Amino acid sequence: MNFRKPNKLPLVLILVLNLLISSKSFATVSTFNKKVEVKNLVTEYKTNPIGIDVEKPRLSWKIYSSKNNVLQTAYQIQVAASVKDLKSSKNLIWDSEKINSDESIQIEYKGTNLESKQRLYWRVKIWTNEGTSAWTSGEDFWEMALLDVSEWQAKWISPKQVVDANTVEANPYLRKDFKLSKKIKSATLSATALGLYEIFINGEKVSNDLFSPGWTSYKKRLQYQTYDVTTMLTTGENAIGAILGEGWYKGNLVWENYRNIYGNRLALLSQLKVEYTDGTSELIVSDKSWKKSTGAYLTTSIYHGLLYDSNLEQINWSTNSFDASKWEAVEEIEHSKDILVAQSAPTVKEIQQIKPIKIFTDPKGNTIFDMGQNMVGYVQLTVEGKKGQKITLKHAEVLDKDKNFFTLNLRSAKATTEYILKGGKEILKPKFTFQGFRYVKAEGLVNPKLENITGIVVHTEMNKTGTFECSDTLINKLQSNIQWSQKGNFLDVPTDCPQRDERLGWTGDIQAFSPTAAYNMDVAGFLTKWLRDLSADQYKTGSVPHIIPDVLKGSAWKNAAGSTGWGDAAVVVPWVLYQAYGDKRILEQQYESMKAWVEFETSQVDEDGVWRFGTGFEGTLMHFGDWLAYSTETAEYPGATTEKDLISTAYYAYSSITLSKIAAILGKSDDEKKYNAQYEKIKKAFENEFITPSGRLSSNTQTAYVLALSFGLIPDQLIERSAAYLAKDVEHLKHLTTGFLGTPLLMQTLCDSGYEDLAFMLMNRKVFPSWLYPVTVGATTIWERWDSQRPDGTFNGDTMNSFNHYAYGAVGSWLYNYVAGIRIDENMPGYKKIIIKPTIGG
Repeated sequence: MNFRKPNKLPLVLILVLNLLISSKSFATVSTFNKKVEVKNLVTEYKTNPIGIDVEKPRLSWKIYSSKNNVLQTAYQIQVAASVKDLKSSKNLIWDSEKINSDESIQIEYKGTNLESKQRLYWRVKIWTNEGTSAWTSGEDFWEMALLDVSEWQAKWISPKQVVDANTVEANPYLRKDFKLSKKIKSATLSATALGLYEIFINGEKVSNDLFSPGWTSYKKRLQYQTYDVTTMLTTGENAIGAILGEGWYKGNLVWENYRNIYGNRLALLSQLKVEYTDGTSELIVSDKSWKKSTGAYLTTSIYHGLLYDSNLEQINWSTNSFDASKWEAVEEIEHSKDILVAQSAPTVKEIQQIKPIKIFTDPKGNTIFDMGQNMVGYVQLTVEGKKGQKITLKHAEVLDKDKNFFTLNLRSAKATTEYILKGGKEILKPKFTFQGFRYVKAEGLVNPKLENITGIVVHTEMNKTGTFECSDTLINKLQSNIQWSQKGNFLDVPTDCPQRDERLGWTGDIQAFSPTAAYNMDVAGFLTKWLRDLSADQYKTGSVPHIIPDVLKGSAWKNAAGSTGWGDAAVVVPWVLYQAYGDKRILEQQYESMKAWVEFETSQVDEDGVWRFGTGFEGTLMHFGDWLAYSTETAEYPGATTEKDLISTAYYAYSSITLSKIAAILGKSDDEKKYNAQYEKIKKAFENEFITPSGRLSSNTQTAYVLALSFGLIPDQLIERSAAYLAKDVEHLKHLTTGFLGTPLLMQTLCDSGYEDLAFMLMNRKVFPSWLYPVTVGATTIWERWDSQRPDGTFNGDTMNSFNHYAYGAVGSWLYNYVAGIRIDENMPGYKKIIIKPTIGG
């Protein structure tokens, strides 16, 4: 065998990289200003957050200077109860005094204990090798949430249940009139729901958040949101109201269309605190004095869509002038408040608008709008019609080979919006639902025009932190597709797909994709929130469910947990966040969860250290292995099947050594030694079971080699031989064969092994299987399968075939790490130190 080291290819990719690292590591010097300045102050990853329950918030800032090589040498933070006190340095709640340090992120507040609803203003100045900055304005603040459950005076209120819980009801409307008798100083609203809610004061929605309170492990963690509503209130008569939706709490979930997974009654919890200028305060709470009715929203379902009858609108229903005499009383119900937690992650919002690029009629005579982009959200309808006219909008990702509207891959998800018009011009858009689609089929529209619909892109609000651009337009389109799939699947939880009757938080997908995700966007708060639900839903054995939040316990998949590569998200994702954001607290918070998972893995291995069996679906082994790896129908080469035992043991080793590193960072020396020794033991067991004396693996697949090489499981004397086996397979086939677990590591392993030319060959390949094949046939997002749609227009399966799945987009981290060459030094995380090491090729 030829163990050659290939020659470098000349650089043909001209990189234009705009990686806004400062969004992750706040100790960044820029050159936009004429002097040293401190800007962009954030608390717990947020700007001026209201309603946080972190008892020791962390503070971060960015440094700007007109010069290069400006380095912070010290800082000082001051905190006070008012801007006035802060600027005069009087009555300070905390003064760090001058701290000699170059740290400018995750600085923990160390003042007095904080109180509920307390607002604190803070400022900072720094010392650098080029001089001292001025104090920041002092107008930056954070406000605490309700820190004790006893402070919740509100009652859970629910519409009276008059039908079977499995029956889909019209969305409840709840309201209350109230009077404020004094001059208002400030007012904050804290609210949550069993189900989804939108809340209004005096006819106006209090925020542009969507899908509140978000999706969490509802029986253990239920988020509430806090809003400053001072300007929405008036001295005198006021009104407050809310609309509820089934959402994830009560509506259809999972491909088996289960309902009422978390509960069978919708409910609202709302507490409005008004502070008067005379120093007194008043609470307006949800209780039995509220009334309920229904309106135009007859059904709202995340999977199935919406039925809206404009004729049933209750105009101005949340204003104080509305006549609610015909509305009925609500019921107070018992439900725990002990599980309430403040909103920690960014919220879901309408992010951008897309106009359709054309209208056409498909061969079956359907009127189709083409949005030009596979997107997630909904469409806003602008129409002028007759009273009683019904317009139906159906959504699809793709057209079939005959260019017909195709929805079989949605399975049972109806993905349909229906409007009954009241007559005249109307502007309508859905509530409490979202769809994944590029094409919209319109029924009932007369003389359809492009201006009839506007696509509204919806996802969790995350700052874009990285972009990649090169001289190859197809690779640039691939990068765009990766980011679009991330946006579409980062809607409150990291989902597998956004269109069919699934849209669930599969752990394996985010385990594979999290490094790329952290390059593209600021995902710190988003993934921190999700990891808390992983801990909450983790089994007592330490096994991790396949899906977080875990909605499979009540389904036929009763023991759907414990798959390696999926459950390892418990270790991998916190480690990724620590590296990207320098967030040591995430390691502290998730440590017991990480340790429990590795201990579960230990409980599953045989005496020789190999993981051959494990608990899973109906008590049997349920490892997904290298999910959706390349396969064919030819007898000569049926495809790449990697033994699940090999994959399980490899990931067991990787999680063990990663946990050892984390233990060292946290000062847990005994665990550091324990898991390092465990790793060495697993490594030996792996060698004995899966590696021949010549360095060949028992599963002679690309995935087997990349896992073994990247996880350090090949003995030193065999590394070059094993890498050559990997290279030989790639060179022989001229394409990749990896699935969800092998793909994220394939390109970096080839480069680290000296086969950069093969990595660039794979990247530039334009026929199936490859990253660029979908791009060449018009894909605008990442596909679930390498050939979700074949060149002849047929599909590789109808029922499990998503055209918006980010897992294979994990190659994005290679574009940043190796092509652009921007890498993290794990010994100085959060981009405190940046390694610049581009890989030449192309």
